[in-house]
Amino acid sequence: MESHVPASPAVLPPAYPDRAAWGTASKLRAWQAEALQLYLDSNPRDFLAVATPGAGKTTFALTVAAELLQRRQIERITVVTPTEHLKVQWAEAADKAGIAIDPAFAGRRGKTNKDFQGVAVTYAGVAVNPLAFRVRTERFKTLVILDEVHHGGDALSWGEGVREAFEPAARRLCLTGTPFRSDDNPIPFVTYEEAHDGVARSKADYTYGYGHALRDHVVRPVIFMSYSGEMRWRTKAGDEVAARLGEPLTKDLTAQALRTALDPAGEWMGAVLAAADKRLTEVRRHMPDAGALVISGDQNTARAYAKTLRELTGEAPTVVLSDEKAASKKIQKFSEDESRWMVAVRMVSEGVDVPRLAVGVYATPTSTPLFFAQAVGRFVRARKRGETASVFVPSVTRLLGFAAEMEVERDHVLGRKNSNEDGDIFALEDDLLKQANQAEGASDELEGNFEALGSDASFDRVVFDGGDYGTGGDNATDEELDFLGLPGLLEPDQVRELLHKRQQKSLAAQKKSQRSSGPAEDPTPTELATHDQIALLRRELNGLVAAWHHRTGQPHGVIHNDLRRKLGGPAAAHASSIQLQERIDLVRHWATQRRA
Repeated sequence: MESHVPASPAVLPPAYPDRAAWGTASKLRAWQAEALQLYLDSNPRDFLAVATPGAGKTTFALTVAAELLQRRQIERITVVTPTEHLKVQWAEAADKAGIAIDPAFAGRRGKTNKDFQGVAVTYAGVAVNPLAFRVRTERFKTLVILDEVHHGGDALSWGEGVREAFEPAARRLCLTGTPFRSDDNPIPFVTYEEAHDGVARSKADYTYGYGHALRDHVVRPVIFMSYSGEMRWRTKAGDEVAARLGEPLTKDLTAQALRTALDPAGEWMGAVLAAADKRLTEVRRHMPDAGALVISGDQNTARAYAKTLRELTGEAPTVVLSDEKAASKKIQKFSEDESRWMVAVRMVSEGVDVPRLAVGVYATPTSTPLFFAQAVGRFVRARKRGETASVFVPSVTRLLGFAAEMEVERDHVLGRKNSNEDGDIFALEDDLLKQANQAEGASDELEGNFEALGSDASFDRVVFDGGDYGTGGDNATDEELDFLGLPGLLEPDQVRELLHKRQQKSLAAQKKSQRSSGPAEDPTPTELATHDQIALLRRELNGLVAAWHHRTGQPHGVIHNDLRRKLGGPAAAHASSIQLQERIDLVRHWATQRRA
């Protein structure tokens, strides 16, 4: 029986689910059309498309599949996904495009119904029996779509299985929103190019980053609400430790402080959930069906967070646990209803589309750039112009650095060679130190008799577009309410302007309070405390970056990244006073040169 040929790509739905992003209801998005044209012109066997979460990678891939089927260049399709839920999601999306995909296919069975033009499987499923998939791939001219292809490097057996199964494929289309990993496991069917520094980096055939998508109104701007606070805990040695979340600490102390903050019995988590619920209420004034998600580290804490939310809101949240058979149905139901909260472990961190999610709480100790990007990707999908997303995060240097670098395009880096041929005499030593640090990971220290004793939460700052806003002074509570009350419908430039005005208002109130309550001013200038000096320099830098943005039109995040690339150092939120001053001087130099 002749297989069904899908409709022309011109009539495919531009996004899945049906609620497409603003301005895309009648045609492919500009990036999808451009990437499709590039693909058809180059006619490659392997193609890597990197597009920010929420941009519409699924639609692009199905458009390619429909075109290749129509041209008789392929006969079958195999979609490989990270999770069981995504198999069903792909099958439903393909059905809307006129392509029948079997999400229940098992490699050991070997056959599928003739009504299906393709199958959806998981990376783990391929690794179990790669030979069965290889036989199927050899029998038909097959297009293999590797969704979130970086998972092909999650385990050595996965990568080897994927290569063995799909090496004979007629076409391979690799998709990812986060092409970087924190290890040296090469990603199957991805090209790596060695640069002059001796480091091999992944090479994408087409890239559509968050910054581009934000300018095209394909994704929402993300406002990060950061919370610090005093933490107290007892170590397994019996010592009681107190520290402030967000202050410079060792790796182990940072991990222990974060674990204390995330303790469901502590005040920190309750206060952050309450603040996030207030934010959700404000967002729902403009987005009546807006939902919120807590990303938890494990099942026990997920259940405890759900109990807190039920007490807080009077409504039982949806709880999604990865080992539940009904997990996919729960996610689908939440996506379609108008309930307020969902609590999940890692399952909802990647690939799962719930377009109405607009508020998030990052409540997991996992702090890799890959997982953070995947988690934030759940909140950025825009349905109409002006929608904003808000993500609540602990004040941890690493996480705030990720938040400030949302627009940075990354590649997967295969580590530097251990030699001093390029003049780096510390290359081997750095590698050994990295291994030693991994061997003495903080997670090992947290096992045993660790006990959280208490915590409190205090608003720290807002991170947006590479800059941070907030004074962190005595008026932090009033400042928090100001930021929580930001409208839910704002363009990126409006968000930036409003945040700037709120910060100026807070600074003015702070200065007025100091003048009215303090003693008469001493004409002798006093030396600022280190934290005050850094805060002052950071505000000055943000003001200059804003001015440079208005002069050049460059996004704030791009300007901050240019400064870091030229001068080095961390994100502005964690730069030293010397680094901040160097960046201030460089922006002033740019302005002088432009006037000249």
